Amino acid sequence: MADDELARLRAAAETRAMIDRRIAELYAPEDEALRAAREAPAAHGMPSISVSPAQGRLLQTLARSIGARRILEIGALAGYSGIWLARALPPDGRLISLEVSAKHAEVARASLARAGMADRAEVRVGPATETLSALASEPPFDLVFIDANKEDYPLYLEWALRLARLGGFIAADNTVRYGEPLAETLPPDASDSARGLWEYTRRAASDPRLLSIALPTDEGGMDGMTVSLIVAK
Repeated sequence: MADDELARLRAAAETRAMIDRRIAELYAPEDEALRAAREAPAAHGMPSISVSPAQGRLLQTLARSIGARRILEIGALAGYSGIWLARALPPDGRLISLEVSAKHAEVARASLARAGMADRAEVRVGPATETLSALASEPPFDLVFIDANKEDYPLYLEWALRLARLGGFIAADNTVRYGEPLAETLPPDASDSARGLWEYTRRAASDPRLLSIALPTDEGGMDGMTVSLIVAK
């Protein structure tokens, strides 16, 4: 690669990073509880894969826009996204986060308690395929946020459609991921995670029950989130 082309790419990357940083500073400033939750994965030997501050604000804005009272989160990690979501709820609202790892759930509960959200947030432990079925008898959710193992995203979408109300939102993280989920086809050797994201994208874009859009929201536009409004049941 020529030196001038390499310099151009580096400058573009620096500009994208600056834009991401300024969006977070202007629109999604973190307080102590959020910073602690974002730093918790590294402190507890967990993957540092929380949503970005801008994504947290987007989720919070979606929830507030529809007056959400019940929110479902599939994948709690350390509770960072849970804090953003729980803060969108009224005092008598409810956030239910599903987490397969007991260790992660413990960290998430501590993060939510530190943020003063323990009264409206709970973390349920177990495989999502089991904990989701247990929710079928409960009232519908206003918003469902999906951020768990990627190979099961298509299954989570079907559950979200079943558990959420008409007029509610479904949001799924990592659905832009360097453009791979948006590709027309996947290579034969694509991973299960890549196939799950790709299939989720196809379904979210074409299901007549949904009005969807994918948004590049972080990492300089290299990853992002799909937001779907439920327009039919």
